[in-house]
Amino acid sequence: MPSKVAPIVALVVALIIAMTSLFTITEAQVAIRTEFGAILGLDYSPGLHWKWPWDQVVKFDRRILSLSYTGETFLTNDNRGLIVDFYVKWKVKDASRYFQATGGREDLAGERIAEIVKDGIKGVVAQRTLEEIVSADRAAVTDDMIGQAGRNVSNLGIDLVDVRVQRIDLPDDVSTRVYESMKQNFVKIASKLRAEGQSASVRIRAAAERSRTEILANAERDALRVRGDGDAVATQTYAKAYSKDPEFYAFYRSLQAYERSLGKDGDLLVVTPDGEFFKYLKDPSPGKR
Repeated sequence: MPSKVAPIVALVVALIIAMTSLFTITEAQVAIRTEFGAILGLDYSPGLHWKWPWDQVVKFDRRILSLSYTGETFLTNDNRGLIVDFYVKWKVKDASRYFQATGGREDLAGERIAEIVKDGIKGVVAQRTLEEIVSADRAAVTDDMIGQAGRNVSNLGIDLVDVRVQRIDLPDDVSTRVYESMKQNFVKIASKLRAEGQSASVRIRAAAERSRTEILANAERDALRVRGDGDAVATQTYAKAYSKDPEFYAFYRSLQAYERSLGKDGDLLVVTPDGEFFKYLKDPSPGKR
């Protein structure tokens, strides 16, 4: 009977040793192997691995993890309270350092990350007034937060992937005061812009009116000069024509006078019959009166 039990016991012992000497790592895990608290093995690839039965294998999630925080209060540079909701994305970067800092506990790592990120947000918010935070570029504020927090969490063997502010709110009493203050500031800005616009409008209209006056004056001057030149040419032409045939010129001028003066309805013309006006009506022959 004992001879039959011994092989069974040996097989059971061998199975126990094999089970305690093998461990597996998946694609989503990173692991370290320790012996009495000392780290002996790192950077295990996915698959089956050997260890001593008394060694301990601690596994961590290598995927990106998310933590959300709501209702956290921070003070701005002008002592205004802000209620901030944010979330953090992180992953294990250095398994050895992560194990030494947190013991491999994800909840403890989350608490330490939260404190570090809160300190980062507090530092960024404390450097700005409420108005600067509201009007600032969200990406710029987030970059400052993740920059400060990322340097601090590296001591935990953690890579801070992202920090995002989901919501920024104000306490009810502060919200009303801030709204009224911002409203008054916008009214001042609008009034200033309107005044600048009216000033520019008056300046532009005055310049346009001055330009219009100058253009009309120059045009009138040019027109008078052209008319004067035309009258001079006409006078010279008439003078030349008169000097060539004074009698014909006198006859032509008389015809123009007759056309403008005679045959108009309602007109009354009083002249002496023997005057110069009727010279060519009495006798159109040249050289006679």
